[in-house]
Amino acid sequence: MVERLAEINAAINNVVWGAPALILLIGTGVLMTILTKFFQFVRFGHVWRETIGGLFRKKDILKNKDENSISQFQALCTALSATIGTGNIAGIAYAITMGGPGAVFWMWLAAILGMMTHFSENVLGIFYRRKNSRNEWCGGAMYYLQDGLGAKKGCKTLGRVLAILFSIFAVLASFGIGNMGQVASITESISGLLGRPNVDLKSVYLLIGVAIMVIAALVIIGGLQRIARANERLVPFMAAFYIIGSIIIIVMNFSNVGPAFASIFKSAFSMKAAIGGVGGAVIKQAITWGFKRGVFSNEAGLGSSVIVHSTSNVKEPVTQGLWGIFEVFFDTIIVCTLTALVILTTGVVDLETGASLSGATKLGLATEAFTATFGTFGGIFIAIAITLFAFSTVLGWSFYGTKAWEYLFGTKATLVYKIIFILVILAGATLDSGLIIDISDTFNGLMAIPNLIGVVCLSGIVVKITNNYINRRIKGKTEKPILSAFKNIQDLHEETLNEE
Repeated sequence: MVERLAEINAAINNVVWGAPALILLIGTGVLMTILTKFFQFVRFGHVWRETIGGLFRKKDILKNKDENSISQFQALCTALSATIGTGNIAGIAYAITMGGPGAVFWMWLAAILGMMTHFSENVLGIFYRRKNSRNEWCGGAMYYLQDGLGAKKGCKTLGRVLAILFSIFAVLASFGIGNMGQVASITESISGLLGRPNVDLKSVYLLIGVAIMVIAALVIIGGLQRIARANERLVPFMAAFYIIGSIIIIVMNFSNVGPAFASIFKSAFSMKAAIGGVGGAVIKQAITWGFKRGVFSNEAGLGSSVIVHSTSNVKEPVTQGLWGIFEVFFDTIIVCTLTALVILTTGVVDLETGASLSGATKLGLATEAFTATFGTFGGIFIAIAITLFAFSTVLGWSFYGTKAWEYLFGTKATLVYKIIFILVILAGATLDSGLIIDISDTFNGLMAIPNLIGVVCLSGIVVKITNNYINRRIKGKTEKPILSAFKNIQDLHEETLNEE
């Protein structure tokens, strides 16, 4: 049955991640980059100042007075908790072995273009969000598909259908990429430290699963505020822990940094491609795996993290869009690149092909890279990093799934989803991690399709809101702010914006 499931998933995956889907993914990033006049480059200084650079300059970034929303920093940490996961460690190792070192270059390109895709998602998320019966903000792809795309002439049914499909795929993805895949990585990393002949690994998996389930339940049942508070404390610590450890290894292997970068660019643009055959196939693999791992890691284009960004206390849609740019930059350009350099500088792979010299793949290869420099502590370091990354991802995706479930079945039904999500954690502790990751890839692609259709169709709205923001906030012109698609929210935000 498992083999049959793998075959079915592989067939669907080949279609979902085929040329049309990749063209839609990268094309959306190109489109939004051009339409916003290369905003992520031209306005990068402004992005930095208004996001991470404003942490200690702007009180509203760190603090929040509205108990039904969260602060900008909490939104970022919760979004990062879901994006910084196993994809940043095991996923990058997998991409290098499957697509060669050149996959890293295409991952960078996917991130650079993905910045504007994610920016656009967040702008639309804030613009089309609304309050539910509990006075909580609800936003995400399902809402801008329903109310944005659906408002266009002849598109009401299309917008509604795509919104429902997105929500279904988001719920299913939350069980895969956001739950079982992460838990499986935790059990794999921890059991690797305990893998002795006299240790019953099945019992270890079960105990780990139960422990994660209990801890996660205490946070998830508490709702967004508890998840946001937990991630606000966990994410900065885990990011600093991993970044410092990675930098130490790279510095200790500094002489290999040059050859590592050379292998990335050489593999990405192999001259053999000129004669087709193997060379062309190698580049195709690099592009495919670079894009797939890039999206798996930073989720730009999926429409997932916009769900939590939409609960932020901001009034300006573009303000949250800026956080989207920073999120992709930090997740992929910084964290994923560090993982890639650790693997490429420690001598665990062939720099020509990316092939593992020991035969290890995914998490095993990443562990080898860290142990090559840190020794036995390398395995402990990776186990700690994976546990922190993966657990925070479970928390973040539990919220994404909850809001998608809420869209489908109503606010009162969300407790049912939370219970199911918590119970599924046990399955993740015992099932094959390889198959789970492959299925997660498929659901990622399925989520992206309706979301990207919505972003492309509503690109004009994004440009209009962005130009309005630039004119008012950067050029100092007097214009009426564009804050919400709904008059009551627009009037309320405009009033409070004027008071500030």
